Parts: sequence; C-alpha cells; structure tokens
Amino acid sequence: MNWSKVYHQRVTTAEKAVEAIQSNQRVFLTGNCSVPQKVLSALVERAPSLENVEIIQVLTIGDAAYVDPSLEGHLRVNTMFISDNVRQAVNEGRADFTPCHLSEIPGLFSAGIIPLDAALIQVSPPDEHGFCSFGVEVGVTKTAARCARTVIAEINPQMPRTLGDAFIHISKIDYAIPVNYPLPELPMGEPTELSKKIGRYVADLIEDGATLQMGIGAIPDGVLYYLRDKKDLGIHTELFSDGVIDLYEAGVITNERKTLHPGKIIAGFMLGTQKLYDFVDNNPVVELHPSEYVNDPFVIAQNEKMVAINSAIEVDLTGQVCADSIGPRLYSGTGGQVDFIRGAARSKGGKPIIALPSLAITRSGKQFSRIVPMLKPGAGVVTTRNDVHYVVTEFGVADLYGKSIRQRARALIDVAHPSQREMLEQKAIELRYL
Repeated sequence: MNWSKVYHQRVTTAEKAVEAIQSNQRVFLTGNCSVPQKVLSALVERAPSLENVEIIQVLTIGDAAYVDPSLEGHLRVNTMFISDNVRQAVNEGRADFTPCHLSEIPGLFSAGIIPLDAALIQVSPPDEHGFCSFGVEVGVTKTAARCARTVIAEINPQMPRTLGDAFIHISKIDYAIPVNYPLPELPMGEPTELSKKIGRYVADLIEDGATLQMGIGAIPDGVLYYLRDKKDLGIHTELFSDGVIDLYEAGVITNERKTLHPGKIIAGFMLGTQKLYDFVDNNPVVELHPSEYVNDPFVIAQNEKMVAINSAIEVDLTGQVCADSIGPRLYSGTGGQVDFIRGAARSKGGKPIIALPSLAITRSGKQFSRIVPMLKPGAGVVTTRNDVHYVVTEFGVADLYGKSIRQRARALIDVAHPSQREMLEQKAIELRYL
C-alpha cells in the first residue's frame, strides 16, 4: 500500500469532515488534552442543522461549547466521567452520565453495546510506515477508533509520538485534517501543607521496589513530594503527570523491579505540561496502552507491591467510599478507582489506599467531616466496604482490612478531624457500631 497517496487523498477540512456526521448518530469524542479542537468547533457550527446527535466521551479538558443550552435537541453529551466542563449540564438534565469502570468502557464499544457511528480523534503525523500515534490519550480512544464506522482525525505535529499499543494506520482514518496548535496544559500546583501531611502518611506505606498508581491533584503531588528517598519505584497507572519526570530523572523511578513490563512506565493517558509532552515523545521508557489492558485488575495484580492511591469525597464509618457524587448531585465518576483498588489488593505485597482530607470546607467557610457516620442520601458507593483496605487523612492511617465494623469505626474516628470525633463517636454509638 502506498500510504502516502492514501493520506493525501483523505486530507480535508474540519468543515468538510463533519458533514459525514448525520442526525441520530452516536459520535465518540476523544478526551483529556487530545480533544480535536478544530473538528469539534466545526461540529458545533454544524449542530443546528442536526438532530439528536449523541456525543460519547470520558474526561475532556477545555471549553465545552457543545453542551451549551442552545444546542439542546441537536447535540447531547453522554459522558462516562463527569469533568468540570460538563458537570452543570449533567446536573441540569441536559447531558447524560453512564457509570462504568474505566477498564470496561472500551468493551462497551467492541461488544456493540454502545455502537459508534464516528470517532473524533487527534493523532501525531504518520511515521515512515504510515502509522500515527494517539499521543497523550490512548486509553479509551484506540478501541473507540477501531470500532467506529467513520474515523475523523486531526493530524497535529505538536502531538507527541507515544509508544506502546498506541498507533493507528493512516488507512484506518477516513478524514484527515492537518492542524498545528499546542496541546492544552495542566500544570502541577505546589503541594499544600495539608496535602503534604496526607502525602507523608501515604509515602510511609510505600516500600522500595513498589509499583505505583496515582493520578493528578493535590494529594498525589503531596505523595510525590515525599518519595525522593525511595528506591527503584515503578509506574503502572491509568494516568500520570509531570511529577513522574522529576522522580525518574532523580533515579527514584527506575521501573527495574517491576514484575510486569520491567523498565517501562505503563499508562493509558497523561495530563500535564509541555515538559511532559516533550519527555514522552518517542521515549521507549514510556508505553501507553488501551484501558482494557492498563486498568484490568488481573493485569494490575501481576505487579508485585502494587500501590494504588485514590481519593474520595467521603467515607462512612463502615468503610464505604463515595467518590463520584455529593449526595445525589453527580460530580465525577468511578474512573479507574475500583480497577486499581482490586488489582492492588490481589497483588503480592500490594496496598490499596484511599486518601482524603479530614474536612470539606465550603466557599462560605463552613466545615464538614469527610469521615461520616453514613453516606449522604443518594451518594454513590464507588469502593465497597468489602474492598477498602487503607484510609489515610492528615491525621494518620486507618487499616480496615479484615476488621469488624466496631474496629473500623474506631480506626476511622481516630483519623477524622479532632473537631469531629466527638460527633462521630456519638453517632457510632447510636448506630450500634461502638
């Protein structure tokens, strides 16, 4: 096949490409920092002439004009993880949310449970063999592109060429739109004193030679802050950010003692800055793979000393973890939390960790305990009390695994904020937990 000829035959504009999208179709939109901005803008412009187009997505970064109320009846988002830019639309009933473990989302496409008419993606330019890399987002996107009847791809030279199971051949792309713009960036913040306190307790649980899963945000940043004295850490994670680079360059992350993919950082996607994009570009140390592999608990468990670090909105005194809603108000999603909690639990020497601040503080300054007697009515249980092992706050570590309800309640009260412990103890007595 003369792939170069095929490529040039399929080059078009974003406006021409989205003419392939028709009313009553279902369209996958790649996410994170790889949202195809030109194509999406063209779809929004075309939207008033369309009816009932469903946009399937996971997490997207940036402006979300496609959920504007004016497009109701034309475009409707169905998201499998609620990001900031679509949260209001979901909670106003103008967009849908489909709960699902991240490891299982690609299977919904490949099994035809959620068939896809089109996939909107962004990739790197083709290499000498005609293969384009999915770059910073492989996890859900590779399988979606394979399953969609039509693939519309922005070809961006600023998309890093990531390695692993991360490629699509140009012949599989129906419409190729050359673009050239920088990817959005999500810089790391400096760890706060609170996140560093939590991070210190989490870091104390991490042994030399452990393999880590952690995301992006204040608590992961706080953990990374205290890992510089560790040796031979590895990474197997759904996503990673800039903090991994510093530890890799410092010789803390070597991946040499990993029992699966030794020597490699394994992930499904990444969120970070240009520093991260430059680091991963054509770097054989980093491999990106689809989420049905990276997040498979049975794959994760093959990493000995697997440490999974995840967050929560609240944890009740029996150990139930809510991480996707505030009462009935939908906030985020399951993501990969359960995938990695279960994978780490089955790993030899593994440690599944839920880490959260002891208090929630509203904009008005009102404080609420995040260790609670019972979850709020309507709250979603993401990690069940049967799966939870360690719960960490800035006041210590509660080891709940194999513990009775009475023991769990006591351990969780001990790591709650001191101002909340009397209330929690009284409620625990009323509930016959103590």
